[in-house]
Amino acid sequence: MRKLVALAVVVILSSNVMASEGGINEETDLSNTDLESMQYSNIVYAEEEFSISMSLKNETTNISQINWITQVCINSGICYPPKTIQMSTEDNITWTASVLVDEDATYLNWRVDLVDENETIVKVPETGFGWKIWSDCWYDGKEWGGSDSSCITEEESDSLPGFIIPMTISSIAIAALIIQRVGEKHEQ
Repeated sequence: MRKLVALAVVVILSSNVMASEGGINEETDLSNTDLESMQYSNIVYAEEEFSISMSLKNETTNISQINWITQVCINSGICYPPKTIQMSTEDNITWTASVLVDEDATYLNWRVDLVDENETIVKVPETGFGWKIWSDCWYDGKEWGGSDSSCITEEESDSLPGFIIPMTISSIAIAALIIQRVGEKHEQ
């Protein structure tokens, strides 16, 4: 039974990776957070700064720092390591920051860490990245999109999709072998 459950988890996780839809922005609900609102562009532009402004709810007074954790993913299928940007404020209610976007950006992911006076960190969302904003010229591993076509290259459109599918199948096969060996050890 454990083998079946573990294999099901691997299949579900791998299908989520492949099921991402290109060009559809994502955002987290702020209703159960200390954040009142966020303002940002709905498109990421290559080699330009992407700026964000967020406001805290009026009753929130103990936030001493907000970190904006960003991650730029590029058209070749690679995501750069997350970058932490300390946001600035003049009134402890409205916080701002910006990040320079790579020339081949597919999309920008981010999350927010609210730090209070006691150094307690509240992540919004609690896990992963809560926002994804697509660029004006993107490749999602299957198709090109966006209002600009200057980033389209034949090399990427031919090679990347063939790379994703074998990689996913290999990951599932390796997970199945690990599950089988763990099951054999428990039977001994």
